[in-house]
Amino acid sequence: MVERSDRAPLLDWEEVPSAEKTGGTSPTKERLSSPSNSRALGCSAPGFGWSSGPGGPIASRSVSNADGCSAPPATSSDLAGTDEALPPDKEEHLSDTGPREVSLEDRMVKWEEKDQIVSVFVVTFNTRSGNMLEWCLPKDMDLDGVEFKAIASGSHRVSTDFIYFRKGCYFGLACFANMAVESTVERGARMKSVGILSPSYTLLYRYMSFLEHQVRLQLQSPGHYSHLEAFYEDKRALLPPSGDAVVTALPANAWSAAINHSMHPEMKITHPAGCMSHFIRFFGEQIMVLWKLALLRRRILIFSPPPVGVVCYRVYCCCCLANISIPGVGVAVPEFRPFFYVNVADISALENELSYVACTTEKIFEEKKDLYDVYVDNQNVKTYRDGLKPLLRLSTADREKYRKLTEQRQMLLYSQEENGDCVSSEEDLFILFFLEQNNRIFQTLSEVAGSPDPTVTQESVRAMGLDPHGDRLFLLHLLEIYGYDTLLVSEQLCCS
Repeated sequence: MVERSDRAPLLDWEEVPSAEKTGGTSPTKERLSSPSNSRALGCSAPGFGWSSGPGGPIASRSVSNADGCSAPPATSSDLAGTDEALPPDKEEHLSDTGPREVSLEDRMVKWEEKDQIVSVFVVTFNTRSGNMLEWCLPKDMDLDGVEFKAIASGSHRVSTDFIYFRKGCYFGLACFANMAVESTVERGARMKSVGILSPSYTLLYRYMSFLEHQVRLQLQSPGHYSHLEAFYEDKRALLPPSGDAVVTALPANAWSAAINHSMHPEMKITHPAGCMSHFIRFFGEQIMVLWKLALLRRRILIFSPPPVGVVCYRVYCCCCLANISIPGVGVAVPEFRPFFYVNVADISALENELSYVACTTEKIFEEKKDLYDVYVDNQNVKTYRDGLKPLLRLSTADREKYRKLTEQRQMLLYSQEENGDCVSSEEDLFILFFLEQNNRIFQTLSEVAGSPDPTVTQESVRAMGLDPHGDRLFLLHLLEIYGYDTLLVSEQLCCS
């Protein structure tokens, strides 16, 4: 079932959300009101800038930073026009004389449902010139280098792919397709990619099917952009007139209340086997190594040949490993941000990053050892930093945690198969497993710091779910990075 946009009659591809089909509540409102539907992203989600504060997590910055990527997501035009979006039942309760008060949930729902597309483009491969930007809207958009992000190095080996990436202060999604043609000029193959840019990556999944359809049309009928033009007119974002920042901020108290309903934005998983399920099966026990490195905010670079899409999901999963929801924890540590796909054009940007996780198809990055702390080549996790090498070894506690994760996952799969449990998901289980583990560590550290004898003992280490000997170095790194270096460490932990 599809519906046509009243703003752009050509957009007959839009799927009606299931709630609309059944006359139910808005999916966005369900996410705000139902904790079971929330997604606790482990990173400071681009466009959001999460950290913790009194009473629960709050936005760590109310305006964007230098790259414009960390401001909470509400445009000034959204807030200015909120009165028009009030449902009739709320208007009936407003005072005739006083100013209209708009509920936080209405404002958050309005933002989440607000289209945030700042650019749409087509990239093509030319046999003489290589990757080229073929067409874009708006015409004055700075898309320099996007042609190498939308068509990843090595993509000629695959027929279709999708790529998440970062372009300046925006995030992009591009769908690539490769079609055989009987043309000597094109050397028997036509390759194109259709993509979009947005201030945040969390809603890009909504347009995946549209982009996949459009890239097939571009391969079959090159040069016809009417559907893409209509899409841009229908979905383009309303940015602040100053242009200094992508988005402006909601009040801090509003964010605190909003996050109590939905702690982090959702990123829809479209991998056929499920993003988290694939991640667990692919890395196995090595997940515990990645968990420690992510919690320590290390620079993680994942290499894999195309296709790129599934590797972008590994980037997302790595971010989920480092989530913490205890107020006040992690405020001073670097943000653990996903860059998704990167290539040689991103080298200068990565040089200035203190903490990130990204993926690439370009093997040359392995030689750029100053750009990363950890290099992941398929399932092989390695580092050239001597201080981190011991962290690559699994401790007894690591294996026990992975065993528990596997058991919980098997119980969930059994429940889904036998009882038709559609409420819980592997994504929820995976995220909550590491969230609870991380909270357990920092809750224990806070208790030790507030005790008369602020000494980390073997008992307190075990209370964190760690191995007193095998995780000693990890714990020392953790104390230093998160500002617990005033704690004393028992001598028993210094002798393994």
